[in-house]
Amino acid sequence: MRIPGPDDPELLATVRRYVDSGSARYAKLLHGNALDMSGTDGAAFVAAMGRDARQIADRELGTLLDSEWRSRLTAAWLIGLDRRTRFRDRIGEMLLDSELVYAGQGYCLALARFETGADADILRAYLDKYLPHDHAYDQNWAIGALLYLDERLGGNRADRFLASGGLWKNPATSRNDPAEQHRFIVRLCAFADECMRAGGTQGGTPGSPA
Repeated sequence: MRIPGPDDPELLATVRRYVDSGSARYAKLLHGNALDMSGTDGAAFVAAMGRDARQIADRELGTLLDSEWRSRLTAAWLIGLDRRTRFRDRIGEMLLDSELVYAGQGYCLALARFETGADADILRAYLDKYLPHDHAYDQNWAIGALLYLDERLGGNRADRFLASGGLWKNPATSRNDPAEQHRFIVRLCAFADECMRAGGTQGGTPGSPA
């Protein structure tokens, strides 16, 4: 993991441009806080997110994914907004590893945005791995994203987790409403679409292979 510092000017510049972005962008992405923004500040944030999602190079995204949780969270959001599915395998590995707090929120959002059965399989693997633990990680984000994909793709991939006696019933998650988490992911994906509309109409930057 790389931490920004004076001895790593490339990482420091990338973090300053995309993660801090003049106003602690990562804090607005954390927990979906950006949904509560409005007015001029909200419009500016939306446009900047869409613009940066289109413009950031794959190499810069890779640099952020190698860093700490704020950078990983932001990179995953930008990947998801521009639907850079070439990052799917890496995002999936990082979600299953769950090395750092909060970054998994961005991974789940990105997988929801990719909208394929492969992304649903990653989310199911994550839930199979972490729901048996009596600790809250990013299971809420994962079940919301999986339900979103079931809605978009058709299917009932989430059913076995939510059925009577399913893994969702453990103490760490049973008090949370999956339907509410689904609605939350729907709102986030609509927000992502708004960002991309506001950020311009050109296609995403091809960048370098992830």
